[in-house]
Amino acid sequence: MVTPRAAHPDFAAVRAEFDLPRSFPPEVVAAASAPVPAGPGRVDATDVELVTIDPPGSKDLDQAVGIERTPTGFVVHYAIADLGAVVESGGVLDAEVRRRGQTFYLPDGSVPLHPPVLSEGAASLLPDGDRPAVLWRITLDEAGETQDVQVGRAMVRSHAQLDYAGVQADVDAGRPLPAALAALPELGPRRRALAVARGAVELELPEQEIVRIGDGWTVEVRRRTAVEDWNAEISLLTGMSAARMMLDAGVGLLRTLPAPDPTDIEALRRTALGLGIAWPDGATPAAVLAGLRSAEGSPHVLALRRAATSLLRGAAYTWFGPGQAPPEDPGHGGIGAPYAHVTAPLRRLVDRFGSEVCLAIAAGQDPAPWLLAALPTLPELMAASDSRAGQVERACTDRTEAGLLVDRIGEAFEVIVLRAEPGEVYLSEPPVMARCDGTLQAGGTATVRLTEADPATGRVRFAR
Repeated sequence: MVTPRAAHPDFAAVRAEFDLPRSFPPEVVAAASAPVPAGPGRVDATDVELVTIDPPGSKDLDQAVGIERTPTGFVVHYAIADLGAVVESGGVLDAEVRRRGQTFYLPDGSVPLHPPVLSEGAASLLPDGDRPAVLWRITLDEAGETQDVQVGRAMVRSHAQLDYAGVQADVDAGRPLPAALAALPELGPRRRALAVARGAVELELPEQEIVRIGDGWTVEVRRRTAVEDWNAEISLLTGMSAARMMLDAGVGLLRTLPAPDPTDIEALRRTALGLGIAWPDGATPAAVLAGLRSAEGSPHVLALRRAATSLLRGAAYTWFGPGQAPPEDPGHGGIGAPYAHVTAPLRRLVDRFGSEVCLAIAAGQDPAPWLLAALPTLPELMAASDSRAGQVERACTDRTEAGLLVDRIGEAFEVIVLRAEPGEVYLSEPPVMARCDGTLQAGGTATVRLTEADPATGRVRFAR
């Protein structure tokens, strides 16, 4: 195995290329520094056992979770940072975060949506005192199916800031988990089984991560833990609960994705059979892909997972309300159900508005006029922000990959072929996905030569 040298990508150039903001105007910082008002109707829920689970070192903590086991199932408490309590509609802070859209993550530091005094301080669900939150209470039966949903403003207290690896180590070693998470190893797999049953498509392609090495950077494959998957299911549960509330009330903003086209499913089935992967009669893509977990390193499996991206096209933000009917297909094809963003308001603009819609519905009120006026503006704003965030992430990864390979142009490499046309291959060390010229067979391996690696543009290309 060749140990890659450290690359030295120019992340400052990425910031400049995509015109990422360098700082917050003083008046925005001042608005973010104002005390968070308690407001009317906020209940004291500081007795609810809650903890956060995030990557190590995170400070912008959007969610805190607590799960109770009951004689008939489970109760999920999910506290979300209450940005609606501090961001005044039409104010300078509101205008700034609408301009940014979301937090942009780069390896050498993030470009936050909100000033850190708020997103890493007063509004973050850190375990250093009481915090205002939007608190969801979701009652589930033994199978993990939703029975009742409640949401309202509360004061909460996180009892610990945990990370995925630490919690997973406790699970693997059989050590007791904090009270807030004791039922997660039981509920998480049940929610995951329900996701597969409703058709949720999990690609599980190798997830690249840029990490510091010495005075530079390298690319590694980040391994998701079971705890991370279980925690994600609780977040998805909350977003699906929010979407259901919105659809029942006839007002809201959904994250939509068309259901997979039958012709695309049939094409994927033929691809699977051609790769020697079984596709039982009547099986869904969700079930077939979920059954491949134990074969992550197989070239055939990686090729099929790459081909399955054809099922997940057309994501959008879709609003509805007075004068605008809900979409005919309100679902999210990747989740297998309607879904709304409400769980990450510190890092994504739209979640604050989704929470405010749900709070109004739960209180039996019509959403405020400013909220109704905002809904039609958010899809275009978020689509542009998502596009820029994706481009920033890709630029950072591409330039790091190219920096790792720049002195190896002309060398031969053994790769996994992900697609034949256009040619796309996966190099495992360092983990690089790139275009490849020449005749290729998807799902196989091939010996190819590196023909291009440009750290300035991030272009990497191989040839057979």
